[in-house]
Amino acid sequence: MGRQFRPEIGDWYETLNGELFEVVALDEDDGTVEIQYFDGSIEELDMDTWLELELMAAEPPEDYSGSLDLAREDYNIDAEQAYRFDAMNPLDELDLEP
Repeated sequence: MGRQFRPEIGDWYETLNGELFEVVALDEDDGTVEIQYFDGSIEELDMDTWLELELMAAEPPEDYSGSLDLAREDYNIDAEQAYRFDAMNPLDELDLEP
């Protein structure tokens, strides 16, 4: 059996078959853990099932487009523009003057 982790919201894990997911909710009253896989699908597990999982701690992915079901081609931008796109701050577009 693999290492057992206490689920914490925001922690990322990887299963032995390579599935990456984040803990997104805990309900201690019901004894459930809600996880969201990289592809965006959500699953609720009871604590017994959680404890049976063979997991490895993982870093959050650098590219969060998996949960949005988007490919790089869907952005309609090239690699040079992607850098600028990632660095953009949406607040820069607000006109705050009255």
